[in-house]
Amino acid sequence: MYTNDDLEAAVAAGALSPEAANALRDYVADRRATPIVDEEHFRLLTGFNDIFVGVAAVILLVAVAWIGNSIRPGIGPDELSPFSGLFIAGSAWGLAEFFTRKRRMALPSIILLLAFVGGVFAAAGGIASMIFADGVHSDNETVVLLIVAACAAIAAAGAWLHWRRFKVPITIAAGAGAVAGLLLALLATIFRDAEHSREIMLAFLLLTGIGMFLVAMWWDASDPRRETRRSDVAFWLHLLAAPMIVHPIFALLGLTDGEATIPEAVIVLAVYIGLGLTALAIDRRAFLVSALAYVLWALTNLFERFQVVELSFALTALLIGSALLLLSAFWHDARRAVVTNLPANLRSKLPVLGRRAQPNPV
Repeated sequence: MYTNDDLEAAVAAGALSPEAANALRDYVADRRATPIVDEEHFRLLTGFNDIFVGVAAVILLVAVAWIGNSIRPGIGPDELSPFSGLFIAGSAWGLAEFFTRKRRMALPSIILLLAFVGGVFAAAGGIASMIFADGVHSDNETVVLLIVAACAAIAAAGAWLHWRRFKVPITIAAGAGAVAGLLLALLATIFRDAEHSREIMLAFLLLTGIGMFLVAMWWDASDPRRETRRSDVAFWLHLLAAPMIVHPIFALLGLTDGEATIPEAVIVLAVYIGLGLTALAIDRRAFLVSALAYVLWALTNLFERFQVVELSFALTALLIGSALLLLSAFWHDARRAVVTNLPANLRSKLPVLGRRAQPNPV
């Protein structure tokens, strides 16, 4: 199984010409009756060995975390040991030197990256626990939030170092998530006692999600044909940005505080349609998936209000599942209908429209 990364490497090594690589991509698109640009590829598995190595890596990381946590110099039994995070981060980096840098295995690389960033965050938190070993910070929420912000900043720096070494596409999203956590923690220290602190935090989360979305679009715009690793980076950023946008919208509208009324269900559907049009325009399905839980919840409540209690969830799932499958089947045509009606200057910033592929005769 060959990926775009493999084709890029082959072109860089001179084993394939750029024209031959593009011809191969077009041939695969013809066989699948789907344009390559609309497939939204990202690497997760290159084979079952990815799962095998991933499971083994998780077992090893759990073991070293347990061992590290048993080393507790001058800290209480309820405090986090810095050695747990340090052992995780060190082991994840060492394993990445072989399984990511040399073997270029997809799933293990993702696991090891997340373990490394999480380990760096945990190690920083453990060091803070040693500094405040008397526990005075546990009753001071401001100090706790500042510690979280500092740990998030260190984790973001760790993600940057990991990206410089290994170039795993999810690393940018992990680092961006750490930066978002840093900003949210700092904001929480400022508005912790404000009258509308919840609304302020949700609004800032929404703005952060929009910023993440714009960063993802920048990566997407740099690879409009989706043939390089930059498209994979954009995929993970979109996956992170989507819930950061969706949740605050529904929460600020008051749709997460209880059962949905009929007007609220209509609002959910209207917002979901808007997200669907956005997903079609940018050719990313993450927005539809991230809002799916809200739509299922709203429509289930709507059916219950019409006394269809026993089958409410089944009818909702049938309706939404059928709609998503139809959209998937006609994604290319639907996207063409949306994109061709957009202004030319906006179209130029979106992923290119794939040529219409014809299905192979049986």
